[in-house]
Amino acid sequence: MLNGFELLRQLRKRSAIPVIMLTARTEQSDRIAALDAGADDYIPKSFGREEILPRIRAMLRRAGNPELCQLQIFEAGGLRLNLQKREVWNDCAPVEVTSIELDILDLLVRAAGLAVSRDELTAVLYQRCATPFARSIDVHISHLLKKLESQDHALILTIRGVGYLFSPGSGSEQ
Repeated sequence: MLNGFELLRQLRKRSAIPVIMLTARTEQSDRIAALDAGADDYIPKSFGREEILPRIRAMLRRAGNPELCQLQIFEAGGLRLNLQKREVWNDCAPVEVTSIELDILDLLVRAAGLAVSRDELTAVLYQRCATPFARSIDVHISHLLKKLESQDHALILTIRGVGYLFSPGSGSEQ
């Protein structure tokens, strides 16, 4: 199994994609090693969820994608998220969601078309590793599926053994 530093080194051989390392390692030597290995930012635990999005925006500005930093309203497949007002609308009808459900939906919509694992969701939302028996993410996804139910298609697909995928224009569960 690769550690984060080795994974970063391998990624840097193939890509210049911006990388923020979220880690429990707090020693200065670890921070230096990560930055030297190619990390663009390094956030040791413990950090607030509110801190992550501004750091992502700053990184996108530095990477030359300022238009992505301003996105606060997303629309796709009849779904509309207004992150500033913390509102969700589906087919022009308001949808009552909890704060964590909105955060999950935000992450899935931003990664539209790509599967997001339970581990990734847990790391971003709870700043910890997922455990095999923890099912809170699955429960929140289940609630979102019911709240966003549509006759046309499912907006969130479960990809068995992989995670969840926001798909504004597809139909069946895989």
